Parts: sequence; C-alpha cells; structure tokens
Amino acid sequence: MVLKVALVTGAGSGIGRAVALALAKTQYAVVLAGRRAESLERVARQAGSSCLAVAADVTEPASVEALFARI
Repeated sequence: MVLKVALVTGAGSGIGRAVALALAKTQYAVVLAGRRAESLERVARQAGSSCLAVAADVTEPASVEALFARI
C-alpha cells in the first residue's frame, strides 16, 4: 500500500480545516500547517491519528524549512 501524504496550509480554520478533515477521511496522512498551534491541535484531534500538527508561518523561509524538516 502506498502512503499518501497531504500538506495543508491554513489548516486551523476555514477552507484549510475543511480540506484537512476531508483528506483525513480518505486515508491520507495529513500534515496540518498554520500559525496557531492550538487551532491545529484541535483539528488534529477531530481528524484522528493520521494527522501531524505543525505550527508554521509560510511567509517566513526559516519556518517553512523547519516545517519540512518535521515531515
């Protein structure tokens, strides 16, 4: 079986949250990225064990590098 991984930015709320939850239901391992760790953790709890929440600001290159180092 091939593991499918999706990285969703803005996953703590709105469209990003909806996309992350939908992907988690379809057997994707989902990396939840966003600036607010609390919101990401809440979404991760909703989605189940297939999610990894990582606080990151995609406007900051160092933050993006740290995000990909965690994946």
